[in-house]
Amino acid sequence: MTATRSLASRRNRVQAREWLTSVGWPILSFALLIIAWEVLIVVLKVPEYLVPAPSKFLARLFQSRQLIWTQTLVTAYEVVLGFTAAAVISIPLALLIASVPALERGVYPIIVFFQLIPKIAIAPLFIVWFGFTVFPKVLLTFLLCFFPVLVDSMTGFKSIDPRLLYITRSMGANRWQTFRYIRLPAAMPFIFSGLKVSIVFASTGAIVGEFVGANSGLGYLLLRGTSYLDTPLIFAALVALSIMGLLFSYIVQGSEQLLMPWQRKGEH
Repeated sequence: MTATRSLASRRNRVQAREWLTSVGWPILSFALLIIAWEVLIVVLKVPEYLVPAPSKFLARLFQSRQLIWTQTLVTAYEVVLGFTAAAVISIPLALLIASVPALERGVYPIIVFFQLIPKIAIAPLFIVWFGFTVFPKVLLTFLLCFFPVLVDSMTGFKSIDPRLLYITRSMGANRWQTFRYIRLPAAMPFIFSGLKVSIVFASTGAIVGEFVGANSGLGYLLLRGTSYLDTPLIFAALVALSIMGLLFSYIVQGSEQLLMPWQRKGEH
């Protein structure tokens, strides 16, 4: 009984330490940053139209919460569609390119060539071609997310030792079994590495698309705040955008831990 209680106590201490490391310290850092920001604004007497105090834009975030929430949902919808489309298309394509050397020599250079074209430069063309609909924002988000996932997925699918594939083939495993039990688990750390990079780019793609042409979304709200020199609204929209990006990032990380339990066990 005493040993069980001691083990439970030790487990609780470990969990508390993990929570402090992953949640407590970031919250404390942000709190100190906000306090220092507030104090510097008051001491230096910075005008509100240049940089508002955190108390001002956080109050604006609460006052305009309905408006900001509505515009956040629009941007989040574009991010989810573009990011999901990039993942669904780039991962199978990476497997195909990694499995067929001829495709890697013929198709991959073309993909790299199009990737070198600045997406911001062609964003106005999307508005001309597709109008002020949601599709240009989703397409721009897709293009920004596509390449990192493709490259990391290709690296993952090509990282397997060929001798391991020979062993599984000699043991009678078919292609599906080899993919399911060998190739996919080995590639998943690389795939999620690309997904975690892409989810950061996803919000940027949606916002840039809204900058170019939109009548809704956080990007539109930022432009509106800039037009009226409403810096509290601008910073409130930026806070909402940061929270949205952070939430999506945690969702990807949570999915990684859920789908890769063997790696989670290895960390402990």
